[in-house]
Amino acid sequence: MTVVNIAADRGISLPDLRDKSFALRQRMMNMAADKGEGYIAQGLGIADVLAVIYFRQMRFDPQNPNWMDRDRFLMSTGHYSVALYAVLAEMGILREEDIASYGLNGSDLPMSTFDETPGVEITGGSLGHGLGQGVGMALGLRLDGRDAAVIVELSDGELQEGSTWESAMSAASFRCSNLTAVVDCNGIQADGPLVLDMEPVADKWASFGWAVVEVNGNDIGQLCAAFDELDLVTDRPKVIIARTTPGHGVPTLVARERAHFVRVGEGEWDLLIEELENNRG
Repeated sequence: MTVVNIAADRGISLPDLRDKSFALRQRMMNMAADKGEGYIAQGLGIADVLAVIYFRQMRFDPQNPNWMDRDRFLMSTGHYSVALYAVLAEMGILREEDIASYGLNGSDLPMSTFDETPGVEITGGSLGHGLGQGVGMALGLRLDGRDAAVIVELSDGELQEGSTWESAMSAASFRCSNLTAVVDCNGIQADGPLVLDMEPVADKWASFGWAVVEVNGNDIGQLCAAFDELDLVTDRPKVIIARTTPGHGVPTLVARERAHFVRVGEGEWDLLIEELENNRG
């Protein structure tokens, strides 16, 4: 799929979106740099998805983050928090001094999200529940007569949870056309590759009655095109299958065999950050 400047009609160009995703990766690396460990690989992998969602797709006012008619983004994979915090900091919702406390004891920015953090919609980390909350939120907005959309990020690992498919079935039955799921298919879970073979992922969602588009989740143009295509669907829920690479932009992390929870030795962070700078774009 080749897309040329498809983002221009939304007020932001593809090059600008790529700059945003790179800025998010920089923030993540700096946030995690002195921690020695964390879920950095998933964050780097999903940066392009979040850049498109927050800076192009969603109706969201950083000056009024609790605006009732805003679109909602729900991160079901709470351990991806470093990526969401990077977005919220880039939008000015989180302060730089808040960002510095990421993952520390007593911080309002824990390694797994909770909904008391400004800009965070749901508590994440107990996997398999984000989509169900998204269905309920989409139905509630519809009953209130609000023209607002709900976007739920979840992982391919969560597709092993029965509650995910119960939620998928409910969303299709209720024709939640204001609901879009984005499945981060990065092929990993806590102890290595996915235990269950979930392929073909796209066909499974289609069989549940969802409109489906499958893309390279690290390609800004494909992501924009996917959202544009699904915006035309008005009779059922929608899902983007985003194939991402854990550690995208940092080759050393991409090559790591166990990328779910990365441990980084003293002095190694500077080398990883240098790799990111050298692989921009």
